[in-house]
Amino acid sequence: MKILGIGVDIIQNKRIKNLIYNKIFLSRTFSKNELIISKKVSSKTNYFSKRFAAKEAFAKSIGTGFGKNLNFKDIEILNNKLGKPFYSKSKKIDTIIKKKFKVKNYNLFLSISDEKDYSIAFTIIQTKQ
Repeated sequence: MKILGIGVDIIQNKRIKNLIYNKIFLSRTFSKNELIISKKVSSKTNYFSKRFAAKEAFAKSIGTGFGKNLNFKDIEILNNKLGKPFYSKSKKIDTIIKKKFKVKNYNLFLSISDEKDYSIAFTIIQTKQ
C-alpha cells in the first residue's frame, strides 16, 4: 500500500462560532446530511469546526485545494455507529481521486479532534490492495 496524499488542518473554533449563524455559510459549506445531524448535537461550534477542518485537510491531501472543481459541499463527513468519522465517497470525490492519482481503488482515512479553542483534522489517501 502506498500513501498518495496527506493533509492536516487546524482551526480556531471561534472563527466558526461567528459563522454558524450565517445560513449562507452553512448551506455553502455543509451537506444536507451534515446540517440535519448538527441539529442533534449540543456543541454546534465544535461539530462544524471539526468538519470544516476535515474538508480543508481533504483538499490539501489531494493537492489541489478548493477551486472550480472542488467545493466544500462536495466533501461530506459522517460518523459510523461507534462515532468514528469518515468521508462519504461521492461520485465526484471518487472521480477526482482516481483521476488525480491514477488509481482504481483507494482508502480514505480521517481523524478529527477538538479542544476548547481549536479543532484539527488529519487525512490520508492510500492505495488499496
